[in-house]
Amino acid sequence: MLETGRSNKFQDFFWEARSRILACYVILILIFVAFSIPAFRQVLFSRINERVHEDLHEQMDRFQEFAEAQRIELAESSRSDSDEIFQEFLFEEFLSRQLPEDDMFLIALRDGERYQSSPKALPKPLQAGSPLLNYLANAEQTLEGEEDFPDPEIDSVLYVAEPVEIDSESEWVFVVAHTTAGERAEAVDATLVIVEVMLAAVLVASILAWAVAGRVLAPLRLLLSTALTISESDLNRRIPVQGSGELAELATTFNSMLDRLQAAFVSQRSFIDDAGHELRTPITIIQGHLELMSDDPEEQQETLSLVNDELDRMTRFVEDLLLLAKAERPDFLMLETVDVSALTQSLYSKAKGLANRDWRLEGETKGQLVCDRQRITQAVMNLTQNAVQHTRENAIIALGSSRHKNNIRFWVRDTGEGITLDNQEKIFERFARISNRNRPSEGAGLGLSIVRAIAEAHGGQVELFSRPGIGSTFTLVIPLDPPSKRLSYEQDPNR
Repeated sequence: MLETGRSNKFQDFFWEARSRILACYVILILIFVAFSIPAFRQVLFSRINERVHEDLHEQMDRFQEFAEAQRIELAESSRSDSDEIFQEFLFEEFLSRQLPEDDMFLIALRDGERYQSSPKALPKPLQAGSPLLNYLANAEQTLEGEEDFPDPEIDSVLYVAEPVEIDSESEWVFVVAHTTAGERAEAVDATLVIVEVMLAAVLVASILAWAVAGRVLAPLRLLLSTALTISESDLNRRIPVQGSGELAELATTFNSMLDRLQAAFVSQRSFIDDAGHELRTPITIIQGHLELMSDDPEEQQETLSLVNDELDRMTRFVEDLLLLAKAERPDFLMLETVDVSALTQSLYSKAKGLANRDWRLEGETKGQLVCDRQRITQAVMNLTQNAVQHTRENAIIALGSSRHKNNIRFWVRDTGEGITLDNQEKIFERFARISNRNRPSEGAGLGLSIVRAIAEAHGGQVELFSRPGIGSTFTLVIPLDPPSKRLSYEQDPNR
């Protein structure tokens, strides 16, 4: 039931993510459509007005050219028509020759009244007695403008009015007008078509976006399904990495996380098994001797001594485990400024008391080092103890220190049996032991792990050079500038 619930949650998450992507995509498109349609409509209306104005001026220019031609013809002829007769002839002749386009009206006004028009039928705003026509009839100069009307069949009237000056007793005005209802209705129809097309495009784009989002999110879906199948007992599945980009990087990162997780689980199991084995042995020994202990005082004393030894070994083992666990904490080190030469002398003095060996101090460097004196001492003592365990009596064990570039190097060299290359790669692992035909392995195999933990806590490392049959050299490399996150000059009162 728990797995089913988790599966449903992940599936819901996938669908939710896909739906959110689609929703955002559609909302952005609709916002674009909502702003673009009115703008498109306004652009169409502006273009209509521009074209109508051009037509009005073109028609007015045509009339003026015709009037000028008639004047010239009259002047060159021998006719003696009066100005009034000429005006009537001019407008009648011009209007009879014109066939205006739809919604365009040519009107000749005489003394404020309509004299003639083309076409004959005029819309209400241009009929005799209308306010607009009365206004245009009184034009003393060129008038041009636009008048809006509530009638949907009219909408707006664009006009140009030009007074015609000929020596006569009558006042003539020529008007070219155009209603915009027809063009604007066509523009509205075109806008509606555009809206329908864009909505259809949004629908098609949404379907495609849904499919594309599913394809893009496929690696996430695979990641989720892989995560559901992962358990502590099965960490072998990995996500196939395809192509490049963020999702490929995500898959690579997820696989790397699984690698680290699997390594951590393996290390944890190994650690628990090894720790259990190390604790089980002394417990078994203690339990066996206590069960077989007789009433003999001497035997009881031997048994108690053995029990104390095993308990001491268990105590050291637990303390080593606690130290390794604490090594990952920021407060593991208590740093101070240490004189390297004095520290080297102190290490040599302590090492000489470990066993009967040919102890030698091969070198010591001068200078200051910011480090944890007690941790460095513990690490070097572990190295010397390791050298003692793998050398014979009176064998050479040398200590020393030197400076190389930005590092201080503490080394322990012995003339023991040496370590094979295969063992060198795993000797610093927890519970690692090297088989030795001449002497049994002592300890739990945590000494060199502690050395490495101390070195890494200082931002350094442990180097090993060894040749079987010749000996080994362990070098503790400590940088002069340890990582800032490790710096702490607080003194621990318990140390």
